[in-house]
Amino acid sequence: MFINGTGSVSPQETAAGAAFWPSFIPAEGNRRKVVDPDYKQWIDIKQIRRMSRVIKMGVGAAQLSLQEAGLWQPDGIITGTAYGCLDDTGVFIKKMVEQEEQMLTPTAFIQSTHNTVGGQVALLLGCHAYNNTFVHRGHSFESALLDATMILREGTAKQLLVGGLDEITHFSHAILERFGLFRHHVDGEGAAFFVLGTVQGPAASACLAGVQTVYKPADTAAVLRARDQLLATAGLGWADIDLLVLGQDGTADAWYTAMGTGKPALGFKQACGEYPTASAFAMWLANRVLSLQQAPPELVLQGKLPSKINNILIYNHHMGSHHSLILLTVC
Repeated sequence: MFINGTGSVSPQETAAGAAFWPSFIPAEGNRRKVVDPDYKQWIDIKQIRRMSRVIKMGVGAAQLSLQEAGLWQPDGIITGTAYGCLDDTGVFIKKMVEQEEQMLTPTAFIQSTHNTVGGQVALLLGCHAYNNTFVHRGHSFESALLDATMILREGTAKQLLVGGLDEITHFSHAILERFGLFRHHVDGEGAAFFVLGTVQGPAASACLAGVQTVYKPADTAAVLRARDQLLATAGLGWADIDLLVLGQDGTADAWYTAMGTGKPALGFKQACGEYPTASAFAMWLANRVLSLQQAPPELVLQGKLPSKINNILIYNHHMGSHHSLILLTVC
């Protein structure tokens, strides 16, 4: 499957049009917020005021990917999100408590549903085609990719808009921090969208060669077996992998140590933080690396990058339970 267009709104200035970002923005504290682009270039100013942050993030990333692909009407829109519109959820719950469950307006509740972003993108594009949202915790984005892959292989669509996104809010960060989740890593957020197609577009430089998920593996050997199975399906071996993109962030790093033996590796969560659909940012990063044949020096974990990068394996896990592998190759 060809990656004909990509777009990312993240804690780095990934929407600025630079190779990766104009300058690397290090984390301050244990929370990373997105660098918001000028959303007025895609959304009417009257609509912006009524949109929550995550909707604007999703619409911005989706529009960036469509622009890069030169496409204005995809054959379907597939999104993955674990948290949905958390800000609107918090507003609704707060009002429910303060007003003692009386005289509640449904607006915040309606806008808090997980499929709001996919629906809003479709409304702005006037797209009446297939539209689906996957809510599978740390496998939400990977589920969206698998769905897109099956649809494209069936031949019922030629180009699909696929994305993953999640936001953090003051309430959600405070609750998760109370559970001790950010002692070793940084809370993050972001949105990344891709135009996947069966025909190579003018901007395509990488292909999605495979996706594999593992839920609560018994040990590192189970993940390595899944890796070998993914590579074998794509007709590759471990020796063919030129670069690893790992979610190493200080939590359960033994998983990444086992995966990264003897290979040069980048750590993508140093740029975006930890969130359930962070692998979407990793896929955006890997696509950029394959396109430019270079990597941001701030993210290098180990090894020296080869002169020619043909195959990149992304490995991520969310909270040690949801493990995923995404394979990208040069077109």
